[in-house]
Formats: sequence, C-alpha cells, structure tokens
Amino acid sequence: MLNAKFRKVLEPGKIGKLELRNRIVMAPMVTNYCDHDGHVTERFKAYHEARAKGGVGLIIIEATYVTPSGRGFPNEVGISDDSHIKGLKELTDAVHKHGAKIATQLYHGGRQTHAAVAGRTPVAPSSIACPVCQEVPDELTTEEVKEIVEAFAEGAKRAKEAGFDAVELHGAHGYLLNQFLSPYSNKRTDQYGGSFENRMRMPLEVLKEVRKKVGKDFPIIYRLTSEEFVAGGLTIEETKQFSKVLVENGIDAINVSGGVYESAAMIIQPAAVPQGLFVENAFAIRKAIGAKVPVMVVGRIKDPEMAETILEQEKADFITMGRGLLADPEYVNKLSRNDLDGIRRCIACNQGCIDRLFMNLDIGCLVNATVGNELDYSTDKAAIKKKVVVIGSGPAGLEAARVAALRGHDVTIFEKEDKIGGQLNIAAVPPHKEEVADLIKFLTEAIRRLKVRVVLNKEADVETIKAEKADAVIVATGSAPVTPNIAGIDRKEVVNAHDVLKGKASTGQNVVVVGGGSVGCETAEYLVTKGKNVTIIEMLDDVMQDSGVAVKALMLMRLAAENVSIMRKSKVIQIKDNCVLVQTENGNQCVINMDTVVIAVGARSVNTLSDKLKGARIPHTVIGDCIKPRKIYEAIQEAYRAAYDV
Repeated sequence: MLNAKFRKVLEPGKIGKLELRNRIVMAPMVTNYCDHDGHVTERFKAYHEARAKGGVGLIIIEATYVTPSGRGFPNEVGISDDSHIKGLKELTDAVHKHGAKIATQLYHGGRQTHAAVAGRTPVAPSSIACPVCQEVPDELTTEEVKEIVEAFAEGAKRAKEAGFDAVELHGAHGYLLNQFLSPYSNKRTDQYGGSFENRMRMPLEVLKEVRKKVGKDFPIIYRLTSEEFVAGGLTIEETKQFSKVLVENGIDAINVSGGVYESAAMIIQPAAVPQGLFVENAFAIRKAIGAKVPVMVVGRIKDPEMAETILEQEKADFITMGRGLLADPEYVNKLSRNDLDGIRRCIACNQGCIDRLFMNLDIGCLVNATVGNELDYSTDKAAIKKKVVVIGSGPAGLEAARVAALRGHDVTIFEKEDKIGGQLNIAAVPPHKEEVADLIKFLTEAIRRLKVRVVLNKEADVETIKAEKADAVIVATGSAPVTPNIAGIDRKEVVNAHDVLKGKASTGQNVVVVGGGSVGCETAEYLVTKGKNVTIIEMLDDVMQDSGVAVKALMLMRLAAENVSIMRKSKVIQIKDNCVLVQTENGNQCVINMDTVVIAVGARSVNTLSDKLKGARIPHTVIGDCIKPRKIYEAIQEAYRAAYDV
C-alpha cells in the first residue's frame, strides 16, 4: 500500500514502455570504483545493489565513456568495447533482482578532461580550453565527429546487450554533446557550428544513430544542461527549443540539470545554493514540450515534501536524486513507511563526493561511511554483545555510539558539556551551514531509538570507565581552538571563533578575523550578517584552502559582495588598544583599527585521557580530531570502522 502522504513520489511511472515502481531516479554520479580499464568491479556492483535494495525506481549509473578519448576520470566505467559487457551484465542482474530498473549514461568528456586520463590530447568542437581543465583540445574533424557518433551508437548497443533497461545521453554539464550545442564552447564554421540548427546537429545525430541500434521501444533519455551560468552560454530559452527538437526526434524523457565546469557549483550544488534550483527550468521545459514525454529534475531535492509538491504541481514527472541516495540508500524504503526521522539526509557539504572526485579519488560520503564500503560492512549483529563506552559526543562519538548500538552492543556516551553534538553544534551556525543540523538530528534520533545511554555534564576519567566495566572504550574527545603566539593575544577584546559562533562571546562593530580557513571565513560571514565590518588576515597566499572548489568559489563571491576585506600573505604582529599591527604581503607594516579580534587559526587535539587509560592498562581506540584535527568526513569514517570492529 502506498504511503498516502507521498502518493505521487511512490506511485509507479513510465518512460516509454519502461515501467518504474516509483518516481525516484538515482542520478548518475562518477564513483571511481571501476578498474583502470573501465571494467565493473565487485565494489561497483555492491554500491549500486545497495541503492536497488533501498527501493529506488530507476538507477542511472555514472557517466560511461563510449571511447577512451572521452574518459574523464581514472577509474570510470566504460562501454567502449565488448570486453565491458560481461561486468555490466553482472551489474544489471544484481540491480534487477531487487526490483529496480537500471540505465547507463553514455558520454564523452570532450574538453573537460586531461590527457593523462584520456590517453591523448582532449578533443572538442573547437580548440578552446575548458577554463577549469586548462588543456587546449584538438578540434574534431568532420570524420572524427562521425566516429564519435558511431561510438555512442555502439555503446548503446552494448548497453542493451548487457541488460540495461534504458540509456541516457549525457548532454549536460559541459561534456561533448553539451559542448557542440553551446555557443560558449562551439566556434565552428562548418555544418556543426554557427547557427542553432548546426549546433544541434551532432547531438541529434547521436540520438538518431542510437535509436537505430536499440530499436524503437528501447527508452532513450537525454540529460540536459538547462542553463550554463557562464557568459555567452546556453539559456533556458535555447534549451526549451532544443527540448522540442529532441521530442520531435523520438527522445523518451528529458533529465533537467544545469551548469558546466566553469559554473561547477550549479552542477553539484553546495549548501549555499537553494534546494530545488532547477524545478522552474524543468517546468518551463515540460510546458514547452507539451508534456509529451516525462521530464526529470535534479538539484538538491532532498526533502520528501519538496519532491511530492513538485510532482503534485506537475512541474516534473520524476525526481532525480544523487547525493540524497549516497547519504541514505534506504531513502525510498523509509519514505514508504513514513519514517522521515530515520532518513539520513545529505548536508550538501561535498566533502566526500565531488571534492574527492575532483582530486581523482574514489568517492565517499560525509554522513554515510558505508558508501563504497558496502562489501566491508554488513548489517549483521556482532557475534558477542559487549559493553561499550564512548567518551565524547561530537560527530565521531555519536557515530561510534550509533554503529556500536546498531551492532547489538550496550553503549554509554559520556559528554562533559550539557548537550550532545560537539562541534557539529558550532558548524551549523554560520550562514548556509544550517543543514549540518540535519546530521545532528539524525544521530540524535538514531541513538535514542537504539537506547544508547547518554551521561551529560560528566568528564569521564579512568575511575568512571572502570566503574562501567566496559569491554571496549572509544575515545572521541575532539579538538579545541589554537591560541597563536601573538603579542597582546590575552587582551580582553580578543576572542576565539568558536565562542563567537556559540554565542558565548560578543564583538564590537569593527572586527579583525585572524585566519582565513573555512572557520575564519564562515565566522566572518556570520558577523557580516550581524552588521559588523570585517577584515580577514591570512598568512598563506589564499583563503579557504581547506574547502572544496565550489564551496570556496561561492564563499569568496559572497564575501566580496559584502565588502569583507581579505589580506593575504599577511601576519598580525601585535594586538594593541583598538588596533592590530599587521605585516603585509610586501613586508611593510600597517595598522588596522578594530573593536574585536577573532582568532580562527586552527585546532589542536584534546586527548588527555588516552595516556591515563594506557597507564591503567585499559584497552581503547582513539578516533576523530583527538588523533589529529581534520574534517567531519574523517571523523565519521574512523568512528564507523572503530565501532564496527568492537
């Protein structure tokens, strides 16, 4: 029986003649889980099988290169020759046995790759470098264009043979099909460039040749960048017209997205980008094509209520969800039983997924340590039930407690503060970081359901732990702000960023923030929202170096818009009455007037307990920042492993 509250999301849908059990589509996301030749691995299969078990209607697997010259990532899946078919067939079989359907996304990276990955100089419609990848591509000859068109068609033929239920043509995000369509990247003067009709030619040739190979009843989806968000790029007006032409040429569904590498924050949107940002574009396209084929929409649609409203208002026919299904592969199953509090929601941090991918690493997920580790972790109870004590209730402590309890252990948390959450409570305060509270909410609810005992206002010591008669002890005491050695650092007008964000310290009107990492910049932005005038002083040559590209780019844009002054390669020499003395980039000194100095120069581990436990010969495991200050991603990963191994 359908959950009446989410009737539209959970009702069956159709793409052509393909029937789907619900309206949730898993978006294609490159994982780097395949081998170097693009063959499916057991890890790749297990990752997708977990999402199929979780109830999703259709899985569209990651960008699948149709020719090695189009490969964009080192361990991306391929469909460029017949050797790929066997592994892909094993993948489709694994997904089908759980009732989900599966499609592959056929793609060629074009200029958005590197020679070291593609095995040759990148190719593109025109010899213009991608501003991000920065390698000048070879301009494709007419004959080479035809060869790539044929490679798409052959890839589709292999996909059908491998048991896929549909194919998606990747015409979005600045990859090759998108590059031909867009005047931003296509400056050709032959039949493939110039007029809109000519720029459409190559993508349409791909569609037509794919159709010949797969037959009239095999669904073909087109993923579309509805807007490129760059000067001279595609706009919604052009993509509405292109969508009409796609329908006229037999496309079965349109999957609406946006952005290119230069506007990457619009492809994989950080938390600063509004949820559901492409809904109105999808609606415009749906109206333009007269709702003749289904329209899918992607873009931070994580809340079930938003998804249901989009479908109810007929702004789209399917919800395409990416990171939401990384965060919780059981999203749809939980939705069907109305377990909204049990859904582990994406917080759009990008730390585990796109930030790792752009470093050519395999992806993970900050909130879900099992992503990519499905083969390493089972849901079975531990063989022996143990008494587990966790010291500290920050992200590492809470996750360790959750996983240990999930494994069937009896768990107690000791927390020296008056509430759980640790630095998560601070991380959720700055502008655009509010969704961190979703992680706090999930972990809090999880340990409540699992009956974890929580002792607040208690700093655990050796005697406390001995009294608990614990079989396993996990130390997760975190970190604390560093106090730098600056003359005048002990003055009353000097506070640390954590205390400002906690509301324990106030500031005057004119504020100098010392430290331009993510904490410093987030605190600066927080203070700006309170009407303060802020200057950031950073010793290194740039700020936000501990953040991903998209998060950093948006932060710098916002700080500039708010007239926040940033002094790079500069150092505070002394803090005086109402001013700071600064050594600037050129070696000169200057005075900056201020009312308050906020210190944000990093963190130090807090771990006085471990040595005492060693002295008492109490076995224990240390996790998170109390080993070394890092990010929440590492804390959650270490916590899961430590608790699982108890």
